Amino acid sequence: MSSKIVTPRKTIATAHKWVFTSRIRPNAFSWRSSSAAATRIKEAVAEIQRVARTDPVTAAEGAVRLIERLSPALEHVDSSSGALGSAVNRAIESLVPVISSASVSISDREKWLERLYEAHAADRIPYIETLADFWGELCATREIASAWADRMIGITRMALSPDKTLRGHYHGTSACLSALLRAGRYEEIESVLAHTDFWHYKCYAVKALAAQLRHDDAIALADSLRGHWTPEGAVNRLCERILLEAGRVGEAYQRFGLISHTQSTYLATFRAVAKVYPSIPRERILSDLIELSPGDEGKWFTAAKELKLFDLALKLAESSPCDPKTLTRAAQAHFDREPKFAEGAGLAALRWLVLDFGYEITSLDVWGAYHATIRAAEILGHVDKTIANIRELVQGERPDGFVRQILGRELGLS
Repeated sequence: MSSKIVTPRKTIATAHKWVFTSRIRPNAFSWRSSSAAATRIKEAVAEIQRVARTDPVTAAEGAVRLIERLSPALEHVDSSSGALGSAVNRAIESLVPVISSASVSISDREKWLERLYEAHAADRIPYIETLADFWGELCATREIASAWADRMIGITRMALSPDKTLRGHYHGTSACLSALLRAGRYEEIESVLAHTDFWHYKCYAVKALAAQLRHDDAIALADSLRGHWTPEGAVNRLCERILLEAGRVGEAYQRFGLISHTQSTYLATFRAVAKVYPSIPRERILSDLIELSPGDEGKWFTAAKELKLFDLALKLAESSPCDPKTLTRAAQAHFDREPKFAEGAGLAALRWLVLDFGYEITSLDVWGAYHATIRAAEILGHVDKTIANIRELVQGERPDGFVRQILGRELGLS
């Protein structure tokens, strides 16, 4: 192998005392320890990243050691919720750059790669399956990646063969494709993948076209692979990344930006899109996201509030159901600085409570919305008018309604 040897800053340190090794060990976690295991993994990654600031080689050795330990430590844990698997995937994404950027000799890097390959092969659940997708990056150089591709390509060809007597699962398939990509062996990627349209593998053909600056061809291929068994989000994110790397930011935003960053909350989705597209006004991003979700306008209330678009936020809260607790918190936080907004948010909270929206609502939630609205009205100087509005609102509820039972005496309705 004709590789240029990278002169290491230091030899690999194995004597470093890692805290995580006593916590993440074989059979360390029981069936119901998913949350505790995720916490320990997060702590271990943070420990390694702290060391990486001053000693990147030792940190990389620690990263390899942690990855080796993950599957044996977690194999008896209930991972059905998916949270633990997500924690492991995030850990791997964080650890790969630590390993790949460490300045070590070829022989030392090969030792790391051998250990990681063995750990991946022994991963039975599997937990560290995604490690293979980063193999080219872990190799660090084209020469090392090419050598690993040579080692794995024969089995990979059989695993993806059209001959049913030959094909089957090989844990190194993604690693081989990743290594081929890192080595710039694009024609071989196309050849190896000629008989499969499975996205997890075929995405490397898309990446190979992009690496050759054939951006439109890459996106066309990705689009042709869409279907029932293809993850739409993964296709959209890869196409977006190709366009962004090509400098076609506006096109990336229009075609994929608004649909590629869905998070667990609407606010988190807005923040994720805004982070990727800092050059696009945040007000425009929010407007475009709202337009894409007819019937759910109220869910964007918090994002509008964060942008201090208070009139828009109130309009959204009135357009479609919005969590009354969210509206009440907004009213309580803004009554002194933005009393008009606070009053509107409080009235909207009471309206949705009267209409029986909200989760696990108690009398405290009703009183909270009422008092926040009245405090804002006091600052605005029209308490009587606001009470009259609330009375009219509550009076429209059925006689045995929850809000009417709580506020009826206060409003003179009982």
